[in-house]
Amino acid sequence: MVKLLVATRSPGKQREFRRLLAESGWEIAFPDDAGIVESSAEEGLELGESFQANARAKAEYFARRTGLVTVAEDSGLEVFALGGAPGVRSKRWSGADGPPDAVDRANVAMLLQRLTGAPETKRRARYRAVIVLLRTPDAVPEVFEGLCNGRILEAPVGTEGFGYDPVFYADQLGKGMGEASPEEKDAVSHRGAAVRSLLAALGPPAP
Repeated sequence: MVKLLVATRSPGKQREFRRLLAESGWEIAFPDDAGIVESSAEEGLELGESFQANARAKAEYFARRTGLVTVAEDSGLEVFALGGAPGVRSKRWSGADGPPDAVDRANVAMLLQRLTGAPETKRRARYRAVIVLLRTPDAVPEVFEGLCNGRILEAPVGTEGFGYDPVFYADQLGKGMGEASPEEKDAVSHRGAAVRSLLAALGPPAP
C-alpha cells in the first residue's frame, strides 16, 4: 500500500485524519511513523499570516524530509466580532504552554472572557481548514479548503472533540461540537470538508 504522509503531530488531528482517510486506499503515516523526530525547526513552520502559508510550509518541510506524497493542514477559529481572531493563531492564542488539553482549556477560557456579555448576534464564528497537497517535494502545491459555520456558546458543553469544540455550536448539527459523535463531526466539520475535496483530487494510490 502506498504511503500518504499527513504532516501533523496533533493527537486530535491525527484521530480525525485517520477516520477521514480510512477508506481512501492509502496507508496513512504521521511524522513519527516516518521516523521524523520532532525538532526545533518545526517551531517556525506555523508563523505565516494565513492558514495556506502555514500548511504549505509544513507540507514542503515534511515532503523534503521523507520524499512521500504529503498533505499538511492548518486550521483555526474565526470569530467575526473579534475581527477574525484567533484565526491563524488559534493554537497559540492564549500563550499557554503544556499538554494539548491544557493549552486548549486556556484558549477556550480566553475566548469566553473576550466575549463576556456578548449577545448571540455577536458570537457568530466559523472554523476554517486549509490543506496543501504535494505529490512530490518539488510539485506545484494543490490547495483545498473547508468551512464550518456556527457561533460561540457561553460555556463549554460535551466531552467530545478538541480545541475550541467545547464552545463551538455548529449550525449544521444544531448542537455543540463537544456534544457531537466523531461521525457527526466529520460530516460537517471544516476538516472533513477539506479532506473530501482533497480525496476527490488525489484519488486512490497507483497500484
